[in-house]
Amino acid sequence: METIELQKLVEAVSLNHFDRHFSHQALFNKRLRSTGGRYHLSSHNLDFNPHVLEKAGLETFIGVIKHELCHYHLHLSGDGFQHKDKAFKDLLKQVGGLRYTPSLKEPEEPKENWQYRCRKCGSIAQRQRRFNTAKYVCAKCKGRFELIGKGETNKTAVD
Repeated sequence: METIELQKLVEAVSLNHFDRHFSHQALFNKRLRSTGGRYHLSSHNLDFNPHVLEKAGLETFIGVIKHELCHYHLHLSGDGFQHKDKAFKDLLKQVGGLRYTPSLKEPEEPKENWQYRCRKCGSIAQRQRRFNTAKYVCAKCKGRFELIGKGETNKTAVD
């Protein structure tokens, strides 16, 4: 989507859902990371994260546009435009905007930890980093460890 298309989309959403004109600029801002959009109090312009459109789709992106337009219209009308204000919450619910932007991060793969077995009691210890088996002993029985290798994270391992 180009900037001109974004501007037309924001103007259309403003007219359809708020019955008010949007007379400032709407821009994409690739530097936004953890937020879907931003309303600038001084210039009244709106910035949008293009990654929301790419990863979450047009429907979610329109929800973010509605959210930012709530800030915009409430601020210009002199009402409470902050997230904590009742007027903002009511208007956001009325137009069906998103309260929060969905996470854009890819789910992380589970880390493979180094696994050690105690030679004396057989308990398994998992660590993110390798350690010197001649230097450290088992906390349960004071036995020596041997390196088993790398394995998936197991929450039942002994610390």
